[in-house]
Amino acid sequence: MKVSPFKLGLALVVIGIVWTAFIFDETEKKYDSIILKESSSFEVKLEFLGADIGYFKLYMPEFSGGEVFVQILDTKENVIQEQMVQTKMSVGYFDFDKDGIHTMKITNVAKNPINIQTEFGNTNSQKMYPSGVMIFAGAVIVMIMSYLKIKNYKIEQPEENIS
Repeated sequence: MKVSPFKLGLALVVIGIVWTAFIFDETEKKYDSIILKESSSFEVKLEFLGADIGYFKLYMPEFSGGEVFVQILDTKENVIQEQMVQTKMSVGYFDFDKDGIHTMKITNVAKNPINIQTEFGNTNSQKMYPSGVMIFAGAVIVMIMSYLKIKNYKIEQPEENIS
């Protein structure tokens, strides 16, 4: 049975996506949920190893226009990233380069209590290079085969003098 290059490229893309999802699913992450009162803070701590990219996700189910202030602190309590969140859901990424416990600090700056669900973790992006190359190679194969297939495609036009 002969496998077409288009199907091979498509298979590479699908396998790469599943592989990437599996790597991301296995990362260490921490989930929390809290109701923050006015001017109160909440901290989530997690240990990171090596140098990679971390992420945080905030979700406010009953979003009513309030805002929270998020800070990511390294092992020495230095601010790596800070961001004002004014949407129902927000995702942020940050680089870390030292082993140790990093902290996500969330402060409610709104005038009413806010229900927040958080996720804080490591993306393991360093382990995703092989799967990323596989996705890229598959996508290039699919594009080349698609171009070759439509390169000579002609659409017949009706004659102009049809009565």
